[in-house]
Amino acid sequence: MTDASSDFSALLPATDQPLPLLSVADLRTLEHAAAAQLPPHTLMARAGAAAARFLLEQIDRKGSVDAAYPVWIVAGPGNNGGDALVVATHLRKAGIAVEVCMPVEVKPDDARWALDNARAAGVPIAATAPATFARYGWLVDGMFGIGLTRPLDGVFAGLAERLSERARDTGRVLALDIPSGLDSDTGNPIDGSAAVRATHTVTFIGAKPGLFMASGRDLAGAVSVAQIGIDAAAHGGNTTPTLNAPALFAAHLPPRDFSTHKGTFGSLAVVGGDTGMCGAPILAARAGLHAGAGKVHVAFLGTGAPAYDPPHPELMLHTLDNLPLDEMDALAIGCGMGTREPATRALHNVLRLNVPKLLDADALNLLASDASLAAEVAACGARGDPCVLTPHPLEAARLLASDTRHVQHDRLAAARELATRFASVIVLKGTGTVIAAPDGRIAINPTGNAALATGGTGDVLGGLIGALLAQRLPRYEAALAGVYLHGLAADTLTARGDGPAGLTAGELAPMVRTLLNRLFYPPRD
Repeated sequence: MTDASSDFSALLPATDQPLPLLSVADLRTLEHAAAAQLPPHTLMARAGAAAARFLLEQIDRKGSVDAAYPVWIVAGPGNNGGDALVVATHLRKAGIAVEVCMPVEVKPDDARWALDNARAAGVPIAATAPATFARYGWLVDGMFGIGLTRPLDGVFAGLAERLSERARDTGRVLALDIPSGLDSDTGNPIDGSAAVRATHTVTFIGAKPGLFMASGRDLAGAVSVAQIGIDAAAHGGNTTPTLNAPALFAAHLPPRDFSTHKGTFGSLAVVGGDTGMCGAPILAARAGLHAGAGKVHVAFLGTGAPAYDPPHPELMLHTLDNLPLDEMDALAIGCGMGTREPATRALHNVLRLNVPKLLDADALNLLASDASLAAEVAACGARGDPCVLTPHPLEAARLLASDTRHVQHDRLAAARELATRFASVIVLKGTGTVIAAPDGRIAINPTGNAALATGGTGDVLGGLIGALLAQRLPRYEAALAGVYLHGLAADTLTARGDGPAGLTAGELAPMVRTLLNRLFYPPRD
């Protein structure tokens, strides 16, 4: 191996940075262009060195007992197996006990070069896996990378199950590039078959969308990027998916100068709450307060609404007929709205207003069942006033006259289709929420966890984005910020023991306020 490989072994944590998310086609283009300009085997040498660096840092960190246990590595028959062999050679030379399992001998030229080096370094290589992994520290999945297009089978499927069991049990399972069996474009196991569940992934050249959505977030674990000397950002364009991060929206947040007042930060109206469903718009409105809107109103469609909100008397509660919606700075409509005729009439009226609008919940169900409403939403976008739609997968399926399987099969494609069809900013909720704009911009959100799988969290998200719209953030950036902070609030609460089980929707908004001020409005010196 060349000494030059060590110069490109730096690891970039895939957090809080707007990384481009590259498709398999993008990656192949970058690989071929780089390989044409570099000496043979350079990319494999750099990739293996980067993954070995990760393992050495983990083994050497304070308090680690991993140095006392061998590293076990499975190498597949292709270039992912070659990467694994390079890792093994680096570890062996660093004095770390390492063993390689290679059920099928590697075939590509680069991988054969890596095999020759591993043998020359004295790396033990066996064709079969041990009966138990109990005596090993780290386990490394180097079976298959982004080139796999068929389900895992045979010995490799069996090893995927064993690696996954270890990840759930004691952890310390590293995937090279992607967990074997995962579709790196969609985040789904290939054809719904077996895939490795890792606790950590070192991914090469650039981040992949499938590592951050659908099953990919569970399977990949903590992701680090080894760029190995290739500038993936230079390849990305306006329509390349991006990992959502504060750098994409922070500049649009309003300054909080001493001379500002409540009018500076806008008026939000939450429209919804048919009879017996008043809780949803109140949850959304409370979130709007905590996200910094200057004034927050609730307009109820039904009867039996409270006169005021005891925990937050700052909220101004009205019947729909008594609130001039055209005087608001933003509207969030749909929470608990129902689908009766008054709801349809209210949505028609709202869509005629030249005010930033977020549509959620029942408003989306009305769009799916009423072609005239759908046409009005698209017309808003055509006149430069795009709506923000926040469907979960079932609501998205209704809007596309499809089913959830179709939506979840390719979440990026579904979000893009919705953005085009409705000329709107789309927030496709779920694991790895996708935010898509009609102009082709698209992002995947990395924050959030299972704590959000409880009633009312979607209402809170609607209120957060609505408040940011009222503060005059552009639609796309308001969606990015709301989704990011919503998920980060769940992550922060979970980290302190308030989730993932039992976290309530009402707990999110106060934490969003804390994060908003901590990250973007720190105290002045």
